[in-house]
Amino acid sequence: MGCLVVKLGSSIVANDRGEVRHDVLARICDEVAALHDAGRPVIIVTSGAIARGMGVMSLPLRPRAMDELQAASAVGQGKLYQVYDELLLARGVPTAQVLLTFFDMSARTHYLNARQTLRKLLEWRVVPVINENDTTTTDEISFGNNDFLAAQVAILLGADLLLLLTDAGGVFTADPRHDPSAELVAEVHDFDALSALDIGHATSPLGSGGMRSKVVAAEMATAAGIPAVVASGLAPGTILTAAAGDLVGTRFAAREGRFSSFKLWLKYAKPARGRVLVDAGAARALREGGTSLLPVGVVDVSGEFDAGDAVEIAHEGHEVGKGISNYSAAELRQVRGLKSADVRDVLPRASEEAVHRDYFVLA
Repeated sequence: MGCLVVKLGSSIVANDRGEVRHDVLARICDEVAALHDAGRPVIIVTSGAIARGMGVMSLPLRPRAMDELQAASAVGQGKLYQVYDELLLARGVPTAQVLLTFFDMSARTHYLNARQTLRKLLEWRVVPVINENDTTTTDEISFGNNDFLAAQVAILLGADLLLLLTDAGGVFTADPRHDPSAELVAEVHDFDALSALDIGHATSPLGSGGMRSKVVAAEMATAAGIPAVVASGLAPGTILTAAAGDLVGTRFAAREGRFSSFKLWLKYAKPARGRVLVDAGAARALREGGTSLLPVGVVDVSGEFDAGDAVEIAHEGHEVGKGISNYSAAELRQVRGLKSADVRDVLPRASEEAVHRDYFVLA
């Protein structure tokens, strides 16, 4: 039996004052323990460390500065994990705290180590409680929010379900807080059909996500063949109902395609810092040949970015894909249109590829 990845948003974990919702977490831990006792491996991905730190420090608003976010997370992280540990231990379920960063998922050796560690914990019948390591991560090397982290963990472990718990009942045709005619979307088979809906960017005062990020996380998981559910974490029985395969909230059907977790993250979650325009030959080679992008195919560069940043790659106004640039914007402007031998005359230690095919994904 495959594992279940359950992600709890900040609004489920804590109230608007940053105080832990003990009653909600206790009920959720009841359901996790029931699955654990039945032999169903469960992984918890939790938000709320920053919210908990805000509560401890009596901060009225979520900080915006990176050092303040990291400090709030440092204050709240251990205290939040302790709540899970005590609740689950009281139900006979051992836990382990696991802090991950994007680097753990994008670097091959770290990726394999993370997978092996999580698999061993599940083999030992330990419930991993996972959060992003907010105290050391930066904007440039972060998942952005824990919806994407949960999707990556589900893909990493080949989970049979990703369950994203929120304070909403699922995905609605409009914002139910403002539109009384809004209807729940029970099942999603076509993500393009959701583009016309007002699923919104709204977040809670304590969180960084929103319904749109949950839909993107579901799209990431389903592209890897893993069904996903977005449902209420405040309603009793949600986890058990979803785990049984019964309809609750909004269910996203798994798709047949299979993509690497890194390319899914790059396509859906990594923000592009600039745009690289390419000629017709380069666009065709990227689309049809699965090749790398060389500087000779670059026509123009817009925006400012560093080597290692994601960039959009386009031809005549149409996006071709997204990739990780081996050059900064300034360097790429110096060598655009040049053949490899000429590139070395300008930048002797430059990479041969502007974007390597292993770090590129089609739009």
